[in-house]
Amino acid sequence: MRDILPDLNNWAADEDQSIALATVIQTWGSSPRRAGAKMAFTPDGRITGSVSGGCVEGAVFEAGVEVLKSNRPQLLHFGVADETAWEVGLACGGSIDILVKPLDKEFFKSLRSVLVEERPAAVLTVVRAPDELLGRELLIKEDGNVVGTIDDNLDEQAVRLAKETLLQGSSRRANLSEDVEVFIEVILPPPTLIAVGGVHITIALVSLAKTLGYRTIVVDPRSAFGSQERFPHVDQLVQSWPQEAFQKIPLTRSTAIAMLTHDPKLDDPALKIALPSPAFYVGALGSKTTQAKRRQRLLDEGLTEAQLDRLHGPIGLKIGAATPEEIAMSIMAEIVAARNHGEILPAREFSKVNDRRSEP
Repeated sequence: MRDILPDLNNWAADEDQSIALATVIQTWGSSPRRAGAKMAFTPDGRITGSVSGGCVEGAVFEAGVEVLKSNRPQLLHFGVADETAWEVGLACGGSIDILVKPLDKEFFKSLRSVLVEERPAAVLTVVRAPDELLGRELLIKEDGNVVGTIDDNLDEQAVRLAKETLLQGSSRRANLSEDVEVFIEVILPPPTLIAVGGVHITIALVSLAKTLGYRTIVVDPRSAFGSQERFPHVDQLVQSWPQEAFQKIPLTRSTAIAMLTHDPKLDDPALKIALPSPAFYVGALGSKTTQAKRRQRLLDEGLTEAQLDRLHGPIGLKIGAATPEEIAMSIMAEIVAARNHGEILPAREFSKVNDRRSEP
């Protein structure tokens, strides 16, 4: 919802303005938008966001106008056959379920605060149920606070299910009872990439990360490497040792960390903090020999085997990368794969870079 938040803020400020909110709750086959994608619109034709890349927006808008008149949410299903998919911009056929409901402005205020503060949360919405329950919502924050209600007999189960889903980190549909189905949308802070070491690979890496929508942070106490001249477009430049820098930078489930210095004085202290943290990705540059020595040092200093199994090292996907730009691409591809999987995976489950990776 972050992409449509500015427009929703402006529209919701008008107490008399009715707003419809459409949410993708499930897709099958070819679909340009994933579950959780949103489109909001007003009866006078103002539209923000997208639920399909353009192929079903018109029908969704028409349904939304009817929803605002009746004040009754609708669950819409659209299917596109293979032979007609190309005409609407899809590579092949697929289908999509979209819930359209009036925007609850009071509920939106609580949701907006979660988004602005960049706090993890889950929104549980009833998508199939008797009319009196359809469209009801719960907001479950990471600290346990709950906003909204579904039903006195279902709230406890709904909150438990939402907390489990938030912990897993991936949105999904689920049944609360035989006749009540819900969509649970996981809201996480925007992704952040922390690069330890202002080396030549880092320059390409943070540039690519910003293109993909990541907030970028470079940590390096060495003025010759961690300088504003080398990183004019990075979001945050921290010229401190990692153990000091990580006291100022929150490490969350939306954080990826890449160790790129090859210097144990920088990489090891950072890894001792990063590997036990909630960060969804931790990787370190270096050959298998370098990784084995690093692993033994960290075991000797108190890290566990399970924590070290989280380390992606050698860092990056195995694509035969050689140049700084290719290595950056392989690292970023592995980070995206880890994030999109929806949970923290042991690093050994990912393909690795080739053993001959050169050191900077």
